[in-house]
Amino acid sequence: MSGSALHAQRDGGWQDAVIYQVYPRSFADGDGDGVGDLAGLLDRLPYIASLGVDGIWMTPFQPSPQVDQGYDVSDYCAVDPLFGTMDQFDQLLASAHALGLRIFLDVVPNHCSSEHPLFQAAVAAGPGSPERAMFHFAAGSDDGAPPNNWQSVFGGTAWSRVNPGSETDREWYLHLFSPEQPDWNWRNPAVGNYFEGVLRFWFGKGVDGLRIDVAHALFKADGLPDAPTADPVVDGLRSNPKVSDQEEVHEVYRRWRRVADSYSPGRVLVGEVNLAPDRAARYTRPDEMHQAFAFAFVKLGWDAAAWAAAGTELEAARKEHGAPPTWALENHDISRSVTRFGGGDRGVLRARAGLVAILGLPGGAYIYQGQELSLPDVDVPVHARVDPMWARGGVSRDGARVPLPWTTAPENAYGFSPPGAAEPWLPQPTFWGSRSVEAHRGDPHSALHLVAGALRLRTELLAEGIFAADDACSWQVREDGLLLCERGDQILLAVAMGDGPCPLPDGSVLLSSSPLTPGGFLPPDTAVWMRRHRR
Repeated sequence: MSGSALHAQRDGGWQDAVIYQVYPRSFADGDGDGVGDLAGLLDRLPYIASLGVDGIWMTPFQPSPQVDQGYDVSDYCAVDPLFGTMDQFDQLLASAHALGLRIFLDVVPNHCSSEHPLFQAAVAAGPGSPERAMFHFAAGSDDGAPPNNWQSVFGGTAWSRVNPGSETDREWYLHLFSPEQPDWNWRNPAVGNYFEGVLRFWFGKGVDGLRIDVAHALFKADGLPDAPTADPVVDGLRSNPKVSDQEEVHEVYRRWRRVADSYSPGRVLVGEVNLAPDRAARYTRPDEMHQAFAFAFVKLGWDAAAWAAAGTELEAARKEHGAPPTWALENHDISRSVTRFGGGDRGVLRARAGLVAILGLPGGAYIYQGQELSLPDVDVPVHARVDPMWARGGVSRDGARVPLPWTTAPENAYGFSPPGAAEPWLPQPTFWGSRSVEAHRGDPHSALHLVAGALRLRTELLAEGIFAADDACSWQVREDGLLLCERGDQILLAVAMGDGPCPLPDGSVLLSSSPLTPGGFLPPDTAVWMRRHRR
């Protein structure tokens, strides 16, 4: 049995679950085309289970033109041949369950691919048709401007002409992301019915839960009014209050929760809700989603005051709405923590400490593939970048998506692919072998061993009742830069975020991300779990 109590408590243990995020195209290539796939993931499932995690979140592998690496879905209930077959997915699901791992899939309900049959039918049907009512089509102004001033997350206007130059079809369609990703119109009940079918398809197969992409943006302000500002929406849609966090969206998740609860065991809903903690927590009220990511943490640098402020804000939201945060420092959309925390050897130390810290916090946690290897961002050559955000907005997420290194030798893309395979879809750096799974396995002090040890200890503390998902957290920062988080009444987390070693509070050290000094001080860029000594 691995990880937390999730395996023994399939109906309720999700609160404490640690989930490993798999970005399939970069995890392992089984068929030799240079792109990771289901066969590669199936072959490496024992590795994931050996970490001690409770489950896997898989980013999209459904049919897609791959404009946005799978987040432009053209068929929600199938497998893209790029990644394999439905039979392989069924085998993967069965094998994961046999290893005690749950499978969470991505669902993308805000937008689809412009090649989705329903969008193609809408384009063909013309203005005013029921088919176009499934999406946001609107006429522009007389001078040829878009229907409003909304900006795309990927840069530029959020509107594209359906048939540029046509005198009979002057409508535009809305896309908060790329033009190849038209937004669904959730004010049309047919859209809600369609997606209930999607949920029931995957839940019926035995999928344990769903991570909901852009969960807060399904409904747009009625009438599609102008935003207060036309600044680029590069902050997770927050600068435009007209495109997200509309009150109507909560009824969607109440409906989805009823669907999830109708299965035995119940399925889990996890939201990508990129809002301030007090707003995001509203999506995890008892009759809505089970979890929402603590986005304040994926944006943090190495700053004790910022960590304490974010933690305090999340604790206040937990107290108000009841759901514990879901902690993460990395995912496929952001800079890896090694790089974000300064890079080089110090960035590695800080990334190790940060991961130990979030694994010690109450609630669920997510580890992004390669985070257990202390992988940094890769400076992907400009000619090799494929992220649409780079093409439209000048920001590339490719550096956090480079295929994983499995072996120290460069042959077969450092073990990512089988012999004779094509080049990997993103180029790997020459130092990749030194960060590989093989290199980490040979070093008892590596991040890989640290993560596995932390998860074993987490399991033990959960079994003892010392860790609980609803533990209260109290955050503070000492003058010497020591970040302290007291969880519950027995555990203290301490992270040295200053420039010098710090004396530790009274207590016993249970886990440390790096060795203590000979004098028992906590070195800079080190985190510990401590058991408090109560007088």
